[in-house]
Amino acid sequence: MSLRSQYCGQVTEAQLGQTVSLCGWVHRRRDHGGVIFIDLRDREGLVQVVCDPDRAAMFATAEGLRNEFCVQVQGLVRPRPAGTENEGMTSGRIEVLCHDITVLNASVTPPFQLDDDNLSETTRLTHRVLDLRRPQMQHNLKLRYRVAMAVRRFLDAQGFIDIETPMLTKSTPEGARDYLVPSRVHDGEFFALPQSPQLFKQMLMVSGFDRYYQITKCFRDEDLRADRQPEFTQIDCETSFLSEQEIRDLFETMIRGVFKDVLGVELANPYPVMTYGEAMARFGSDKPDLRVKMEFTELTDVMGDVDFKVFSGPATTPGGRVVALRVPGGGEMSRSEIDAYTEFVKIYGAKGLAWIKVNEIEKGRDGLQSPIVKNLHDAAIAAILARSGAQNGDLLFFGADKAKIVNDAIGALRVKIGHSDFGKSHGLFEDAWKPLWVVDFPMFEFDEDNQRWVAVHHPFTAPKDGHEELMDSAPEKCIAKSYDMVLNGWEIGGGSVRIHRAEVQSKVFSALKIGPDEARAKFGFLLDALQYGAPPHGGIAFGLDRIVTMMTGAQSIRDVIAFPKTQRAQCLLTNAPSPVDEKQLKELHIRLRNPQPQA
Repeated sequence: MSLRSQYCGQVTEAQLGQTVSLCGWVHRRRDHGGVIFIDLRDREGLVQVVCDPDRAAMFATAEGLRNEFCVQVQGLVRPRPAGTENEGMTSGRIEVLCHDITVLNASVTPPFQLDDDNLSETTRLTHRVLDLRRPQMQHNLKLRYRVAMAVRRFLDAQGFIDIETPMLTKSTPEGARDYLVPSRVHDGEFFALPQSPQLFKQMLMVSGFDRYYQITKCFRDEDLRADRQPEFTQIDCETSFLSEQEIRDLFETMIRGVFKDVLGVELANPYPVMTYGEAMARFGSDKPDLRVKMEFTELTDVMGDVDFKVFSGPATTPGGRVVALRVPGGGEMSRSEIDAYTEFVKIYGAKGLAWIKVNEIEKGRDGLQSPIVKNLHDAAIAAILARSGAQNGDLLFFGADKAKIVNDAIGALRVKIGHSDFGKSHGLFEDAWKPLWVVDFPMFEFDEDNQRWVAVHHPFTAPKDGHEELMDSAPEKCIAKSYDMVLNGWEIGGGSVRIHRAEVQSKVFSALKIGPDEARAKFGFLLDALQYGAPPHGGIAFGLDRIVTMMTGAQSIRDVIAFPKTQRAQCLLTNAPSPVDEKQLKELHIRLRNPQPQA
């Protein structure tokens, strides 16, 4: 006989009068006047088990049960007594009258209660096996599985083929540090773990596999944040003979279908589309959160001749920017709240945060409250009020510095205010799913530290038609056939049409100051492949971890990954990374400069 007839959380009134065999963990044991109640838990939920003392051997076993014991229960499904139903549970209208209990494995006392919502992340990650038993974590990982399956079903129906690409590959520059793997066989040489399958999927297109996908691990040795991990999962897709618009339409349909299948959510159809230039102008971000109902007011062109050097300096400096952020109803904010926001923007490099409260707009400058008004001439004040659409009771914040600092600081301020209690109570935030395509990214950006142009996405992105010649004469004007899918302020996917002609790829390398010898050494295998009738192709990669994090409402992608690393790139469960013994190092031809003492 099977140990289990069904899952605990799936026992319903349909099984009334039936004898069931259930396996799971003791979530809670309660002794009520000689009758023992056990909440038995498995991945599908809880069921209430009632143990009466008239079965002496079974009851004695029930008395010895403790939390997290793994047990088998056999018993009769019956209705719960009237008034004791729990409509919040699938099994909430029934209970199981226990006939027999078998302890499959006892448990030591757990380090925490599984229904404790105030656990530190350190505790959770150290005891991850127990943490994963918690209902929320079970829910998260099951939803992750459902997302992956919805993706696979869609791509299969569209003729995509799942093809694996190597995990041990060649180190190539892709924007972050590689994880290197020393070769035992080839002394002094290294493999790299892939930051993405980018080069291999392009070569698969040349090989004639015109629709490829893979749900795969990628590795980047970079500083971590809530939405970053040293190893993360990517839904990687590539296709041939489709235009940029056709690629976007295809994968927009995929993500819309995933949200419908998994959450029952209808995303916008079609998504709004915004150029990179418009996104930066209006929101200071290439992944704007459209739930926040505020945007920038451009003032750079009217601040060049004001007496306030905080404004006039950036306005007359190449690469400088001056903007206002209108906060409707923000005149209610106290000075301490304004001071707190001033400290906040300093995180992003801003030196301060100028502001104006609009009390009585009909009085002009006399109706404004701010220490900076006296330094602004009438034309500047008129432009500020007219362009921002300010009304009585509003607050205007200002950013003035290098464009990047202004965009980062005021962009972050916009999101922070919008997500705050103030923002939500004043209608500045809409609780909805707001997808967006951001398109027409620049091909290159200038690296001030190294005084050279670098690729905004990666060096295999194709330029817009007619922009090939700009790579030599005006790289700052060269626009790429690239696109990002943004949802609620998160970039959930990004891709591009790729370069499929060797001469165009060489032009890009030239613009990036990658000479022929360096290009041959690093990318010779790709350049060779492009010579064999490479088809037009392009693709996109989605961050599975990010998508599932958003769907579950989790605080961090660590809550949707079974065994994640901390923000210091450590696994607290296994204590990795860890030292290895000298024998292993010798086999790999490695000598440590500062060896760690062996535990």
